[in-house]
Amino acid sequence: MASRSLNKVLLIGNLTRDPELRSTPKGNSVCSFSIATNSTWKDSDGNVQEIAEFHNIVAWNKLAEICAQILKMGMKVYVEGEIRTRSWENKDDGTKHTKTEIRIEDMKVLSPLSRDSSVNADISADSKPELPVVEEAVKDSPAPEEDINSIDDLPF
Repeated sequence: MASRSLNKVLLIGNLTRDPELRSTPKGNSVCSFSIATNSTWKDSDGNVQEIAEFHNIVAWNKLAEICAQILKMGMKVYVEGEIRTRSWENKDDGTKHTKTEIRIEDMKVLSPLSRDSSVNADISADSKPELPVVEEAVKDSPAPEEDINSIDDLPF
């Protein structure tokens, strides 16, 4: 009997930079950004300690386009996905590189969207802003499995 495993990541954090939208050689949209999560605890002397963890996030296809359109540095978001590690070798000097990322399948904006955002352009002052339905967009566009043979094939 094969053993089962689970690769699931749930994070709530703040964007540390604006998202970058790019395209793969096959024309798929890919968006990368990073978020920070914080942990606090009291040490043995009773002093409050805090540490920040930084996570590389990658979204594909329609979700990538939505992330690039509405997310901005500093916004609080919820992301759900899986951990992926990719490796490549630099063509010029043969240096090997690895990068661990969270490949997201779902994203929810937790910060209020600004009134001047193009997403909210038609919302009146007394109405609540509607967030894009990200879950439906994700289910319609699974992340592609492309062959990446060199650093030149990487979209970021």
